[in-house]
Amino acid sequence: MPASPSTARAINDRLALRLLQQEGPLTAGRLKQLTGLSRPTVADLVDRLTAAGLITVVGESGEQRRGPNARLYGIVADRAHLAALDVRTEGVLVLVSDLVGRVLAEASAPIGGDTGTGPAVERAVTAVERAVKEAGIVGAPSREGVAERGRLHTVGIGAPGLIDPATGDLRDSAGLPAWHRSLAAALQERLPGTRVTVENETNLAALAEQREGAARDRDTFVLLWLGHGVGAAVVLDGALRRGASGGTGEIGFLPVPGTSTLPSATDCDGGFHSLAGAAAVVALAAECGLPVAGAPDGPGAARVVGGAVARESAADERFLHALADRIAVGAASVTAVLDPGCVVLGGEVGRAGGAVLAGLVGERLRRMSPLATEVRASGLGGTAVLRGALLTARERAQDDLFGPPER
Repeated sequence: MPASPSTARAINDRLALRLLQQEGPLTAGRLKQLTGLSRPTVADLVDRLTAAGLITVVGESGEQRRGPNARLYGIVADRAHLAALDVRTEGVLVLVSDLVGRVLAEASAPIGGDTGTGPAVERAVTAVERAVKEAGIVGAPSREGVAERGRLHTVGIGAPGLIDPATGDLRDSAGLPAWHRSLAAALQERLPGTRVTVENETNLAALAEQREGAARDRDTFVLLWLGHGVGAAVVLDGALRRGASGGTGEIGFLPVPGTSTLPSATDCDGGFHSLAGAAAVVALAAECGLPVAGAPDGPGAARVVGGAVARESAADERFLHALADRIAVGAASVTAVLDPGCVVLGGEVGRAGGAVLAGLVGERLRRMSPLATEVRASGLGGTAVLRGALLTARERAQDDLFGPPER
């Protein structure tokens, strides 16, 4: 059935807003070229979006001819503000941005493993409030839920663990701090009217790599997360796949050769985690005679791997080759099932190994699998989860702000 006039207008408005988001300020003439709409239709939507406070004139295009088509229109960046959180086992990182993604403030809060749930949540929430204050914005929309200029509209949280697809909440996971599961509710309480969403950290990192990082030219790929634990995010035909219970990519539980036992429903020891998790990486380094200091966690394993890449001694080479052997076991299993064509190594360990580790894993994968699979290092480094959380928050804010008026 043909769209009603109001529906057609809403579709055209959203299309124009998406183009302005992706391309930056545009003239009405350029919008006409990119959308394929008629000049009167573009003129109408520009008037409509300007009246709604979503776009404004931000300059001129530099064309010699003056007139409406020479005006540059851009999204009103302070129409709404966003916060993104990267929740780690040892603390939280926060950034606040405007609607076009320009970072306005950043904050962090270290949280020790012996910190109780209440104090830990308070530190994390305080870090968010500090960043919001530094950005010079108000904490939440009005009581009526209307997103006013200068308000915090959406908070996106990236955290380790499974997300319940029915509720959108973090599920109880062994080995993860209890304060992680309480954070979203605490933020919602302290920032009434602000939308708060939670997503698995690996999934967010994959979204960021797809939009801005190593997988920009791929609509199908797998991000292999190598950090304190191991995991994977699966993007097929441009869409993130979560699975029936939200557990797609829980490859720490993948049974693999080279371990002393099998994983269980409640413990990933004996699975791929036992080969490539942080503790296993640090133990492997010690076996190879490398200097090992600090905790066997994600940052500790990253220091070991980064040091081996930088030094390039015989012992370092033995370690990196042995580590690549282990990672390739998990990558080959994923490749055999999904045939993604591309595997991106992320997480602290993948980031520290960089192109060197990605190259070694790629060599092994070519020998192990008949399926052509390129292995790439993360293109975003330690910012991947934060960038993914920000992109997700921005999309959800835009879904609300750019939707038809009747919504």
